[in-house]
Amino acid sequence: MKILMAAPECVPLAKTGGLGDVVGALAPALSRLGNEVAVVLPAYQNILEKFPLEQTGIELEVELGGRRVAGTVLKTAGDGGAPVYLIRRDEYFRRPELYGTPRGDYPDNAERFAFFSKAVLQLAERTGPWEAIHCHDWQSALIPVLQKIGGNTAAARGAKIILTIHNLAHQGTFPFSDWELLDLDARYFTPKYLEFYGQVNVLKGGILFADALTTVSRKYAREILTPEYGCGLEGVLGGREKDLHGILNGVDYREWNPASDPLIKKQYSASDLRGKAECKSDIQQLYGLPLKASAPLLGIVSRLAAQKGLDIFLEIIEDLLRMDLQIVILGSGEEKYQKLVAKLPAGHVEKIGVKIGFDNALAHKIEAGADMFLMPSRFEPCGLNQIYSLKYGTAPVVRATGGLDDTIEDYDPLAGTGNGFKFVDYTGPAFLGAIKRALSVYVNKKAWKQVIANGMKSDFSWEKSAKEYLELYRRVAGAPVK
Repeated sequence: MKILMAAPECVPLAKTGGLGDVVGALAPALSRLGNEVAVVLPAYQNILEKFPLEQTGIELEVELGGRRVAGTVLKTAGDGGAPVYLIRRDEYFRRPELYGTPRGDYPDNAERFAFFSKAVLQLAERTGPWEAIHCHDWQSALIPVLQKIGGNTAAARGAKIILTIHNLAHQGTFPFSDWELLDLDARYFTPKYLEFYGQVNVLKGGILFADALTTVSRKYAREILTPEYGCGLEGVLGGREKDLHGILNGVDYREWNPASDPLIKKQYSASDLRGKAECKSDIQQLYGLPLKASAPLLGIVSRLAAQKGLDIFLEIIEDLLRMDLQIVILGSGEEKYQKLVAKLPAGHVEKIGVKIGFDNALAHKIEAGADMFLMPSRFEPCGLNQIYSLKYGTAPVVRATGGLDDTIEDYDPLAGTGNGFKFVDYTGPAFLGAIKRALSVYVNKKAWKQVIANGMKSDFSWEKSAKEYLELYRRVAGAPVK
């Protein structure tokens, strides 16, 4: 098939979270299955400055609030045979961050991504025909809306559009004053369509007009149909339930594999774990912690946001610091949580280390060096770090929600089954209880080896997930399903 992916992120070019990992791995996985795949991204500042680019000669001009706004198209070699087109308009995308700063989103995000969506459809017309256009999150959710009711994309109408919801909490809601940017008839600004409590809701429009919807785990597909997780769109999603599919994210084991990872201190495998001890010492040194092999090392690599369970982690931090253990944290995000987390080592430098920011090499080192990995998420559509942790012999301690529940099986000491530790109630005591269970197993070397072995043999490679996506594309496009 010919598949065009429109996304706001794609590793290694641009990433703020798991969405970038998914697009960066799914596109080449689909290529390896014999499909013609290309990705479209905004030409962000980081890409322009750090990656080899070529001019395509393609110039675009879209209508944006009654104005004609021009852009150009660059191209770079993607991973695994999937080229990446880059929509360039420096006024919109040549900025230090993708969506905003720790203090908040860029105020013109509606304009930036309306331009991007319209430009993608023009690019599809110029480079197609495409059988499927796969859109990711609200930043490209206008594409199905514009294709169906925009009135000026006839050449792209043959493509079926699939929209993946990576995180329903991010919907792209904007004031009514931004409506004019869409150049749509006013009758579509009603509760039946894109209006949402007086605002424009871009993701809502995508949900209504896409030919098929996916999200990134089976459980999250069920959760978002409920008021607790639906973020106000559970009714809209319920109306499309038959078109909603949960496809679990895979991981790229070419990048995340301790047996071949060039970023860690010492490579190791399930059959020879000796290198993991060196990786633990390496992390302790990098964070200025005592080199104490016997102390359990708990790792966190996370966006610092309310969704990620930072509130219940902070609720129990004093309890943890009274135990014989160490904690290392890497992350960035909301200014409130950045400040709170940055203060944690004060008075406890022998117990906890914090680095604010994103550092891919350090993330790999934490996965390899930690004994346990903490993910107490309030909600988690899929999650990737818990899957990375399994491969690295680092036992996940997670809340039983979304993809965390789909991928982690609670350890049963009697049966010797399970690959991690789970808790259900979103409370500090429940989280602390799961950590204590993990610590009680950790001191039993035989049992701990069993947990690690169970995790390291888990297989969440992209091949299975890519085949599920391909089957969906074929079904939606009316092509034979193989």
